Amino acid sequence: MEAPAVSEFTEAMAQLAAGVAVVTVRDGRDDVGTTVSALMSVSLEPPLVLVSLASRGYLNEVLLRQDRWAASLLSSGQAAIASRFATPGRPSARLLVAGVPHRRGEHTEALVVEGGVAALEAETTKVVAAGDHTLFIATVLAVPYVNPALQPLVRLRGRYRPMGT
Repeated sequence: MEAPAVSEFTEAMAQLAAGVAVVTVRDGRDDVGTTVSALMSVSLEPPLVLVSLASRGYLNEVLLRQDRWAASLLSSGQAAIASRFATPGRPSARLLVAGVPHRRGEHTEALVVEGGVAALEAETTKVVAAGDHTLFIATVLAVPYVNPALQPLVRLRGRYRPMGT
């Protein structure tokens, strides 16, 4: 059986709506982050999440040496933040959150973007190579906030969209 072309697979997966989050980690004196749409709950007992990152990306490299990180699950009004963190060659995450309400995670020291639908602080417990990506399975250390009154930002068909559109 022949594998589908990369373009076919990419197009097929673009049909699946996914929540959008910004994953950040403090790396010494710097902060690193990226936008992801591959973040999911794995277990309730213990609370575990999984994030999938491109193996060649800088954040992947940093998370291989820094176990603690944060994920800010973005709300529908935060597409600009998602775009900032998704831009290739982006500067330090501290510059990307300039003018945006944020704080440092109590357990991770990672940047937590305010105004999303929720935020998590996590510690990687298992790393799995998966094709051209790396899966980071992590224990949730804290949930800095949950705001169910806001609509989540989703990625569908290559675009950021408010939920339900």
